[in-house]
Amino acid sequence: MIKYLIEKEFKQLFRNPFIPKLILLFPCMIMILMPWAASLEVKNIRLDIIDSDHSPLSRRLVQEVMASTYFKVHACPPSYDEALQHVEAGSADIILEIARGFEKEWMRGGSPRVLVSANAVNGTKGGMGSSYLSSIVTGYVQQLAEEMEGVSVPVSSMPRIGVEVFNLYNPWLNYKLFMVPALMVMLLTLICGALPALNVVGEKEAGTIEQINVTPVGKFTFIRAKLIPYWLIGLVVLSIAFLLAWLLYGILPVGHFLTVYFFSIIFLFLVSGFGLVVSNYSSTLQQAMFVMFFFILILVLMSGLFTPIHSMPQWAQAVTYVNPLRYFVEVMRTVFLRGGGIADLLPQLGALLLFAAVFNGWAVLSYRKRS
Repeated sequence: MIKYLIEKEFKQLFRNPFIPKLILLFPCMIMILMPWAASLEVKNIRLDIIDSDHSPLSRRLVQEVMASTYFKVHACPPSYDEALQHVEAGSADIILEIARGFEKEWMRGGSPRVLVSANAVNGTKGGMGSSYLSSIVTGYVQQLAEEMEGVSVPVSSMPRIGVEVFNLYNPWLNYKLFMVPALMVMLLTLICGALPALNVVGEKEAGTIEQINVTPVGKFTFIRAKLIPYWLIGLVVLSIAFLLAWLLYGILPVGHFLTVYFFSIIFLFLVSGFGLVVSNYSSTLQQAMFVMFFFILILVLMSGLFTPIHSMPQWAQAVTYVNPLRYFVEVMRTVFLRGGGIADLLPQLGALLLFAAVFNGWAVLSYRKRS
């Protein structure tokens, strides 16, 4: 019996000319565009530089800043007020002012004054731009101190701390390596959550659900036949995403592919069941679409996909524990970046199995046959 029900589901899917194209084109668009657009890296920051000292040391500092790939020098105005006008007009993002007497103060062993003023309307851009600029200035000061080690000036006796930074798991801080695994989670959620949500309610509107209701097909068999096609579609979509991540970005998981597929099967079981729950309680396609959009938007934003969970308020961090996407995002990043296995992901495995049981049990119980 279930064989014919699954065959019916596939015929319904491929009878719609839009859905097969969506299954193929949507992963391509997400994997091609999102890693470039959904990036928190800040580049091409427009900078105004005010060099009030005009000394060799100040000019070297200006050259150090201009050599950075993060900044794009917009102008070198003579005064702070003129630079501030550029910020107010939106043509500059940050002002770097080198005070008069910069070199003289340095040679005396004092602390030369450098002012960084950032436009914080865009807090991310302003904060990270200021951090980049401060790092360049600090590095320049350390370089000057090293050059003066053999010179008998007070600065040579100043204590200095050598800092070595090792970035574990992502040594080059490649943002795409961080985002691509999480985008795969979003991709599976959108396709394998939204399509089942439209399935049962679509049959309600078409009237074909009545033909199922008068048959001896059990609720468990009916729901299982609805889920299996979307498991297979999800695995195809995941394989396409793997291929694109390798071809476009050279990204492959450090861990084993089988670990990813194992957790993906559980997650597809989970998210498809959730979609059927929404479909069972919806009366029209529009209602199912809006309800699913509402939940997917909240689940994605609270999953740690774009922003770290530990950066959220305490109440928001508590809410994320009932978000299944949180656990699958952790799984994907652990396998891709750290090479973790199933033994390292037992808490996530337990949470995903629990959510899968709850949503699929709910889907079976909420489907009511009417004869």
